[in-house]
Amino acid sequence: MKSIRLALLAATAALALPATPALAQDAADTTSQAPKSEHDKLFALFAESDARNLEINPLGRLFRGDDKDADRLGDFLTDSNFYANRLDTQLNLALLAQIDRSQLDATDQLAYDVFKYQQESALRGQTDEIRALTEVRPVNHFSGFHTFYPTFASGESAAQFKTIENYEDNLSRHDDYIAIGDRSIDKFREGMESGVLETSLTIDRVIQQLDTQLAIPIAESQFMKPVQNFPEDFSDEDKARLTAAYEAKTQELYDATEKMRDFLRDEYLPVARESVGLSQMKGGEKLYAQMIEQTTTLPLTADYLHELGLSEVARIKNGLLEIRDEVGFDGTLNEFFDFVRTDAQFKPESRKALTQTYYDIGEQVDAKIGEYFSVLPKTPLEIKPYDPAIEQFSAGGSYQSGAPDGSRPGTFYFNAYDLPSRLTTGNVTLYLHEGAPGHHFQISLARENDALPAFMRFGGNTAYVEGWALYSETLGYEMGFYDDPWNRYGTLQDEQLRAMRLVVDTGLHAKGWSREQAIDFMLANSGMTRTEVVAEVERYIAIPSQALAYKVGALKIQELREKAEAALGDDFDLPEFHNQVLNTGALPLPVLEAKIDAWIAAGG
Repeated sequence: MKSIRLALLAATAALALPATPALAQDAADTTSQAPKSEHDKLFALFAESDARNLEINPLGRLFRGDDKDADRLGDFLTDSNFYANRLDTQLNLALLAQIDRSQLDATDQLAYDVFKYQQESALRGQTDEIRALTEVRPVNHFSGFHTFYPTFASGESAAQFKTIENYEDNLSRHDDYIAIGDRSIDKFREGMESGVLETSLTIDRVIQQLDTQLAIPIAESQFMKPVQNFPEDFSDEDKARLTAAYEAKTQELYDATEKMRDFLRDEYLPVARESVGLSQMKGGEKLYAQMIEQTTTLPLTADYLHELGLSEVARIKNGLLEIRDEVGFDGTLNEFFDFVRTDAQFKPESRKALTQTYYDIGEQVDAKIGEYFSVLPKTPLEIKPYDPAIEQFSAGGSYQSGAPDGSRPGTFYFNAYDLPSRLTTGNVTLYLHEGAPGHHFQISLARENDALPAFMRFGGNTAYVEGWALYSETLGYEMGFYDDPWNRYGTLQDEQLRAMRLVVDTGLHAKGWSREQAIDFMLANSGMTRTEVVAEVERYIAIPSQALAYKVGALKIQELREKAEAALGDDFDLPEFHNQVLNTGALPLPVLEAKIDAWIAAGG
C-alpha cells in the first residue's frame, strides 16, 4: 500500500481525551443495565477505541468519507500526539484483559486476537527509545507529508470539495500542513544534536522533490485545482472570494516549502550521514530488528531472511533460463536480459498507449475473475498514470483506496516516467498486484464489510497486504495470462524483484552493503533496467524492512493454500479459500494461519 501506501501517525492536541458518548452512557446506566456479554464488552471496546482514535486522528476520518473535524490534519510530531497514542494503546490492552476470551465464539476470538496483536505491536513501537530513533528523521523521499499532501489537497483524493465549508476546511488544513513542516525542521534539529541522522542520499532526493514542487507556477499548482473546478451552484461572489484566498494561502504553502528546502539544503545535508544502512546509524541495529518483526508479523532474523532471499533468487533464475530456451534466444541469461531491456517490441509506444494497455488488461481480468472469487468488491476501480509532477520519484505502480461506500473509486496508478526505460512485459503482473485482485480486492472487501470492527476494516499490516498482492500475481498462471512466455518473463522478473528485496534490504541494513553493491546485485540477477533498480534500492534505503513483507506474506499464503489443498482434496474450493483469506481484513500472519487451520479442521 504503497504504500496505498503513506502510514499515518495518530495525533491529538491534548493528553486528556474526552469520554465518548458510549463510555459516558455506560457510567450513567450501570445500575439499570443488564450485565453485558463478553461479546458485547469486546465490541464496545472496539467501538470506543475507534472513537478515541478518530478524535486523535481527524485525517483518518476523511479517508472514511466522514467530514467531522475536516478542518484539521492533526498535531503530528508533538509530545501530545506521542503520549496520547501510547496512553490509548495501554488503555486498550488494559480493557481487553478484562474480557474473558474463553467465553467468545470463534469469530470473536479472531477479532480479540487481532486487536491484541495490533495493540501489543503498537506499544513495542511507542517506547521513548524507538521514538528517539524515528521522529528525528521525519521526512525522506518516500515518507513525509510533502509526498502526500499536494495530491490530497487537490480535490483528487479523499477530501471532498462539494460545499463552501469543504473549501474552507481545506484552507484550514493548509495551516496544519505548514505547522507540520515547522515541527519537522525542529525534529531534524533534535537529531542533529543526538547524532541520529537521516542519510544524505534520501535528503538530497527530498530537496529535488521540493525543487520540483517550487518550480510549478502557483496558478498551475495542485493546491489551486479546487478553485479551478468549482461546483456549478457556487455564486460568482464565493468563487472570487475563495480564489483569492487560495492564491494567498498557496503562496504561504510555497513559502513553507521553500523554508524546508533551504533548511535541508543549507543546514541538514552537510551533516547528514553518508552511510545508507540502519546498522550504521546510531541505535539502528536494534531499530531494524524491531522493524523486521513489525513488518513481517513474524519473529524472523535478518540472517534468515537474507538466506531465504538468496534461495528464492536462485530458483526464479532457473525459471528465467527456461524462458530463454523456450523463445530460442542464443546467449547468456544476462545477454537475454539485455535483449529484453533494449528491444523496441517491449517498450510502450506512448503514454496514451500504455494507459490503453492497462484498460485492456483490466477487461480481460474482469472476464475471468468470477471463477476464482465468490465475493467481488462493489467499489469500482479506476486506472490512471501518476501526476507528472511526482512520477519521477514514485514507484512503478501503487493503489489508493476508494471510499467505503463505493462513492469514490479505488485507483491503480502506474508510472509513465521515462517511457524508454519501461518494459511492457510486466504490465499484467503490475495490474494483478495493484489493481484486481490484488490491493483493490483486499482493501475494498475489508472496508465494505461493515460487520467487522473498524480496526479490521481499515487497519492492516504490510506482510498481509503486500503478501496478498504478490500472491495475486501468481493467479495469472491459472488465468492463462502466463501462457505467453513474455508475460511469464514479466511475472518471474517481478517475483525475482521481491526475492531480491529480501537479500538487498537485509544486505543494506544488517550486513553493511553499499548502495552500489545493492544495485550491482539486482542488475546481475534480473532483467530490470538501471533506472528501475536505482529507484528500488533508494526506496529500501528510505523505508527499511518494508520490502521484506512481500515475499514473506506471499509464501505464507501459498503455504496455507497448499496445506488446505492437501488436507481437503476434492473438497477444496478455491473461491472459498480466497474468501476465508480476505473476509476478515488484513490479519497478522500467525492469526491468519490459525484461522485457515481451523477452517481446514472444520472441513473447508
